[in-house]
Amino acid sequence: MRKKLLIIISFVFILYGCSAQPKLNDIQKLESLARVWGFLKYYHPQVASGKYNWDEELIQSLPKVMSAQSKKELSQVYLDWIARLGEVKVPDSASKNSTFDKNFNLSWTDDTSLFTESLISQLDFIEENRVQGKNHYATVNPIGLLDITNENPYPELYFKQPDETHRLLSLFRYWNVVEYFFPYKYLTDQEWDDVLTEMIPKFRNAANVSEYHLAVLELVAKTDDSHAYISGEFAPEVFGYYWIPAKFKIIDGKAVISGFYNDSLAHANDIHIGDVIHRVNGETIESIIGRKSKYIPASNQSAKYRDFYNAVFNGVTDTVTITYERSGVLEEKQVKRYYFSDFSYGVSNKSPKWEILKGNIGYVDMGLLEIPDVAAMIKSLMKCKAIILDVRNYPKGTMDEISNYLNSEPRPYAKFTLPDLAYPGKYYWLKGDSSGRHNKSPYQGQVVLLVNEHTQSHAEFTVMALQTADNATVIGSQTAGADGNIIPFELVGGIKTRISGIGVYYPDGRETQRIGLVPDIEVKPTVEGIRNGKDEVLEKALEYIEKEEIQLLTKPKR
Repeated sequence: MRKKLLIIISFVFILYGCSAQPKLNDIQKLESLARVWGFLKYYHPQVASGKYNWDEELIQSLPKVMSAQSKKELSQVYLDWIARLGEVKVPDSASKNSTFDKNFNLSWTDDTSLFTESLISQLDFIEENRVQGKNHYATVNPIGLLDITNENPYPELYFKQPDETHRLLSLFRYWNVVEYFFPYKYLTDQEWDDVLTEMIPKFRNAANVSEYHLAVLELVAKTDDSHAYISGEFAPEVFGYYWIPAKFKIIDGKAVISGFYNDSLAHANDIHIGDVIHRVNGETIESIIGRKSKYIPASNQSAKYRDFYNAVFNGVTDTVTITYERSGVLEEKQVKRYYFSDFSYGVSNKSPKWEILKGNIGYVDMGLLEIPDVAAMIKSLMKCKAIILDVRNYPKGTMDEISNYLNSEPRPYAKFTLPDLAYPGKYYWLKGDSSGRHNKSPYQGQVVLLVNEHTQSHAEFTVMALQTADNATVIGSQTAGADGNIIPFELVGGIKTRISGIGVYYPDGRETQRIGLVPDIEVKPTVEGIRNGKDEVLEKALEYIEKEEIQLLTKPKR
C-alpha cells in the first residue's frame, strides 16, 4: 500500500511540475525571435554565407514561435531551425581584435527562464564558432567602413500598410543592426533591450500606414543619434506638408522668428523677425515639443530643437492660428501656409569665403572654404592679429590643410572604434588621427572657432582637429553630438534610414557623441539679439579677441 501511495504522489508531482511551467506571453516569444533571428543572421556561418532567404526564414518561423506554449516548446522550435541550417565548423582561429565591449550583450542566450539547456548550449557553440569571414548582410566597404548589405526594402510596400509579419520584420531588422553595429548603443537613454519590449506592440498594432511610419520614427529616435533619420514625407499629422514662410529658433520654450524662406510672403502675412510665438492652434510650444519629441532623433536637446524646423508650424491645412508677442503685446492671428516649393528658397553663396574684419581680424566661412583656397586664405590673413574660423556649417575637408599652418607640431585629436565583423557587437580601437606638422613659423595670433547646434559630424571632427592649434578657443553653444561616418540601410516599405557608423573619441577616450563639443566660452542666441539682427556668437568672439589683446599688451614684461 505504501509503495502504491508513493507512486501516486510521485505522479502528482510530475503532473504539477508540468502544469506549473510558466506559460510564455507573446512579447516574450517575439523578443526571443528577434534576438535569435538576428544572432543567427550575423553569427551562423551558413546564414552569413547568404545561403538562406533570411527574411523568409523569419516569416516561416513566426507562427511556429507564436504557437509554442512553454520554454521547452519554444526552445525546440529554435533547435529544429538551427539543425536545419547545417553544420557549424570549428574555425582555424578566432578574432582577437576586440578591445571595446561596452556595447556587447549576449547574456540573453543564457536565459534559463526562456531557453532549455540544450538550446543554450547550441547558441554558445555558435558564438564560439561564429563566422570569421565575409558576411552576406554586413561587410566592409572599399574605404574600410561597415556596409549593411542585401536587405530587401520591399519597395512595393512604399506608402502601403505592411502586414503584421512584415512590420515585425522591419522592427527586428532595425533593432539588430543597432544591437550589433551602432557604436554608441551604450549611450542611449533607454536600454536597447527595453526598446524592443516597448516597440513590439506598437509595430504589431499599427492600424494603418501612418501608424507604421510613426512607429518607425519613434524607433529610430530611440537611438538618440543626430545622424539617425528616415527618408520620405511621412506622418503628415506630425510633419505637415504646408509651411509658414519663416524660420525660427526655440528659446525658453517659445518659437522666435529668426529669418524668412520668402521675404514677400512673410511680409504679406505680417511676420516679423523677433516675433515670439507662444501658441500654435491654441497649443503651447512646450506642449508641441513634448508631444512630438519622441519622433525626432537627436543626440542632445540642442540638436532636437534644431530639428523641430518642420514640426511646430507645419500642418495639413493652408492656414494656422498663432498667438504671438510683438513689442510686449500678445495677439492672435491666422497665417497662411504654403508648399515649400512655393518659396523658391535657395541659400545664397555670395558671402566671401574669407575677409578681414575691422580691427585686423580675419574671418573664414568654413562652409564655403575649399582645400585649394587654403594657401591663399592663410597668406591673406597671416598678419591678422586673430583668425575666426566659423564652423556653424558643414566644412569641405579643409581641416588638415589649415592645421598645417596653425600648429607648430603634429598633435593627436581623435581616435576611433570600428565594429569587429568577426565578433558582432564588439569593437576595436583604430589608430587615431593627428593634425598639423612640424612648422617653425606657424600662425602666431589668436584662433577662434565658432560652433552651435548646426556643427555636426564632419564639422565637429573639423573643430576637434583645429582646436589643437596654438592659442585656439572655441566659442558658441553645444554642438549636435553626432560624429563619425554613417551606416545607411533600408527598412520594409523602401524607408531609407541611417545611424552613426564609427565611434569618435578624443585621444583620452572622452566621448563626443551626445555631449557634442563643449565650448570654452558659451554663447546662446537671445530674443533681443535676434530682433536686432545680431550675430551674438561672432560679437562675443570679437569682444574676446580685443580683451585678449589688451591683456597681452598690458602684461608686464620680464
